[in-house]
Amino acid sequence: MTYSIVARDPDTGELGVAVQSHWFSAGSIVTWARPGVGAVATQANAEVAYGPRALELLADGLAAPDALARLVAGDPGGSSRQVAVVDGAGRVGVHTGRSCIAYAGHVTGDGVSCQANIMVSERVWPAMLEAFTTARGPLAERLLSALEAAEREGGDIRGRQSAAILVVPAEGEAWRTTLSLRVEDLPEPLPELRRLLALHDAYALAGQADEMLNAGRHDEASRLYVQASERAPGNHELLFWAGLGTAQAGDFEAGLAQVRAAIELQPAWRELLPRLPADLAPSAPAVLAKLDGGGA
Repeated sequence: MTYSIVARDPDTGELGVAVQSHWFSAGSIVTWARPGVGAVATQANAEVAYGPRALELLADGLAAPDALARLVAGDPGGSSRQVAVVDGAGRVGVHTGRSCIAYAGHVTGDGVSCQANIMVSERVWPAMLEAFTTARGPLAERLLSALEAAEREGGDIRGRQSAAILVVPAEGEAWRTTLSLRVEDLPEPLPELRRLLALHDAYALAGQADEMLNAGRHDEASRLYVQASERAPGNHELLFWAGLGTAQAGDFEAGLAQVRAAIELQPAWRELLPRLPADLAPSAPAVLAKLDGGGA
């Protein structure tokens, strides 16, 4: 009762899965991935166990088509399942059971599979593949483009409710993710998922800035905080740190204005400002003094 995509990025080795469905919290059911191992989408009459079991088989060395075939063969309800698997080498296995509700089907490409059931038409999953293969940018962006293409073709005949994107790196511990976003219950989940993706990118820059601060590289941190705030206008936290960064970088008045704007949006930043240690926020004392002197 869903459309989804699993894919491997040949340039980065990242693995990802994305889904939209008229079902509550589809991401918690459909999306599974492990760094360097594979990604799985399990849907239709979903059996959640396909996710972890397929990843275990891939980790043991089975190719995606073989792992999926073994699981389907041992499943009495296999005819009602729709499952797709991509492994760390980009091999794809996909199964659309004969009992899946029309319109249902799948299409594969190099390191990617798009699958859907209970769709408005048979145009949905080919449109997803076309959008994915022609899109540019990081894997998460291309996965989301595929979901949006499905929606333009009418998507799920029942409507829409939840969506998710999960991307994992080419290597690392089993728990590591590059990106994990879910919209659990909204009338229009894909616009919200796109907003969250932009916010995730902004906070990723802010996280890099934090690391720069920890290393005492304040000027580099300042530039990253400003970039983060520019990607999420209206976010008062990123605006606050961007203001301190801008002040630290030499444009004190512009930085002060940003800090003031953040305080207007969330007055608690004014209370936090004097608590900041000088080694973390060198510009904070001067900004605070100016705010106090200006009666802010």
